[in-house]
Amino acid sequence: MSDEFDRIKEVYREEATERLAELENAMLELEQDPENMDIIASAFRAMHTIKGSGAMFGHDDIAEFTHEVESTYDRVRNGDLPVTPKLIALTLSAHDHIKALLEGHDKPGSVDMSIGEAIVLEFRNLLSAPIEKTQPEEKPKAQQSRQEKQQPALEQDTDPEKTITFRIRFTPSTDIFANGTNPAPLLKELQELGEAVIIADTHLIPPIKEMDPELCYVSWDILLTTNRGINAIKDVFIFVEDVCEVHIDVIDDATFQEGNYKKLGEILIERGDLKPEDLQQVLGGQKPIGKILEDSGLVPPDKIQSALAEQHRVRDTHEKRQQGESSSSIRVDSEKLDKLVDLVGELVTVQARLTQWANMKSDSDLTLISEEVERLTTELRDNTMSVRMLPIGSTFNKFRRLVRDLSNDLGKKVVIQTEGAETELDKTVIEQLNDPLVHIIRNSIDHGIESPETRIAEGKPEEGTILLTAAHSGAHVLIQIQDDGAGLNVNAIRSKAVERGLLYHDTEMSDTEIFNLIFAPGFSTAKQVTSVSGRGVGMDVVKKSINALRGSIDIQSKMGQGTTITLKLPLTLAIIDGLLVKIDREFFVLPLSSVEECVELSREDVAKAHNRHVAYVRNEIIPYIRLREQFGLDGEPPEIEQVVITEVSNRRVGFVVDYVIGEHQTVIKSLGKMYRDVEGISGATILGDGTVALILDINQLTHSAEEIESSLVH
Repeated sequence: MSDEFDRIKEVYREEATERLAELENAMLELEQDPENMDIIASAFRAMHTIKGSGAMFGHDDIAEFTHEVESTYDRVRNGDLPVTPKLIALTLSAHDHIKALLEGHDKPGSVDMSIGEAIVLEFRNLLSAPIEKTQPEEKPKAQQSRQEKQQPALEQDTDPEKTITFRIRFTPSTDIFANGTNPAPLLKELQELGEAVIIADTHLIPPIKEMDPELCYVSWDILLTTNRGINAIKDVFIFVEDVCEVHIDVIDDATFQEGNYKKLGEILIERGDLKPEDLQQVLGGQKPIGKILEDSGLVPPDKIQSALAEQHRVRDTHEKRQQGESSSSIRVDSEKLDKLVDLVGELVTVQARLTQWANMKSDSDLTLISEEVERLTTELRDNTMSVRMLPIGSTFNKFRRLVRDLSNDLGKKVVIQTEGAETELDKTVIEQLNDPLVHIIRNSIDHGIESPETRIAEGKPEEGTILLTAAHSGAHVLIQIQDDGAGLNVNAIRSKAVERGLLYHDTEMSDTEIFNLIFAPGFSTAKQVTSVSGRGVGMDVVKKSINALRGSIDIQSKMGQGTTITLKLPLTLAIIDGLLVKIDREFFVLPLSSVEECVELSREDVAKAHNRHVAYVRNEIIPYIRLREQFGLDGEPPEIEQVVITEVSNRRVGFVVDYVIGEHQTVIKSLGKMYRDVEGISGATILGDGTVALILDINQLTHSAEEIESSLVH
């Protein structure tokens, strides 16, 4: 029971985190469009869910705190309080405090409760302040906002003298009890909203011998007359909307006119309880239609009673049927997905062993089975990998708050725009991408985007822009962070590098190579260290994080026009397509997505190049790295070696090996702590015969070779 409750609490934490993200996004959108009632309603629902679920799962502190915020937004939703910058800032602070309470729930004393008390006091002050209510009737129609014109009156709490009658059809899923939900309290909560008539539909209850006591066979029709809006009714079902069907129709409001309400047959047809042709068939009888329908067995007596009750209650109707979207997805614990990927990885390894064994035995039947297993394994692998893929949009949305807060702190005006939010990446890659993006964006705002005065003086818009984009490119995803700020100063970076002894004053370097110096540990051209940046730590972290993801970074910048940083990342970190190569008795794997071609390298070719590590490929000079020398492997190389030509940071670089074995589905295994810092190796994999092959980090190998070459020149 304890394990089950812990699991449920974990589900609450996940859902609360999602609702908090919705609340934060709603605030940022509300800041741009403070009169948008849809956004206000979205924020209210997020808070209501956090509060209700919090109380249910033992987070009373969250429930009590959120209740204070929710009370304020109830007034906002009803038009009693305006949305102001102060309210948005206060709500964002409340968001941060709820998040801290959520994360610190199992760590007593880790949350400063005085912060929450101060926020609550601020909200109460807002509620007690004199209400500056807008007088809509005095405002010229031409000045009314779009939202005011489109806002349905029924979404707001109405005047006590103006009641609306709703027809609510509540159909729980049969397994609703298994989710720990009891429909009875929901019906009682509806009764508290106004005058309600509740009719149970019991015709689906089976004979007692066939009945499963754990299933729910009953649905309800509720006729509710209330001065509360439709939102109040929706709030009653907010926690069960995924496990039931709720249809809410307005069947009576202030525009009702005596005598023109629907007849019983019309109501039943409208409800979907009777077909029009059946109605026409029975209309010939003299009995009341309700009795006729009941006697004919076309409509259960419960539904006749329900329809008659509606007929008596209302005289006019304004129908608005709302159909909830049925959920087509399920929530799965990420640990289960990780376990599934591990198992698929083991299956891929066994499949490789089977394929190798079949090739050795030269048995046609065994080969046929092996090929079928390989096909199925590949399909299973691709499907499993796709399950782990998530859109990067949720990560992008996190940075809107960062940009807002940071630009305010620095006295700058910056907006963030995003493109390609639907681009999907492996869950693990997305999780590890947050910190690098935070550092890059902080640097862009602090060092890149100029102050409003400077931008105006330089003929730029007062407001700077950061553009975040994501797009697929083969087996990679390209993420760009582009700003329209001052750009990188090549001379300043170069001078700082010379000052720190990173290069000689006469060293010839391209602009791109100089830009890459900003990733050196402790490198910074900032004249003043601030709370945001200036210590030269952030970009070093970016470089290490992206390298750990087997990705690469490219910087393009122009003085006065801005900087574009491009992150090239693999789609997944679990299983990749690799190129298996062999040197002496050792096997290595290169990421196939980086391999462009393989060419032979004879000893005559080496002699023609005067033993320099370059190969001539179709009149192109390509530098190469001898992996045998790089890893200190003994033995004589073959007469004709192989050069695997790869693409590294938009350049072609070769890696010399003895033999190219071929493509290989590579299940990536992390290295132990002792091998974690070995340069040029990003992981390992197990071959079909149990041999371990090391996975090469071609970016790091290239960088190391360049550093050695540079040191030899000087």
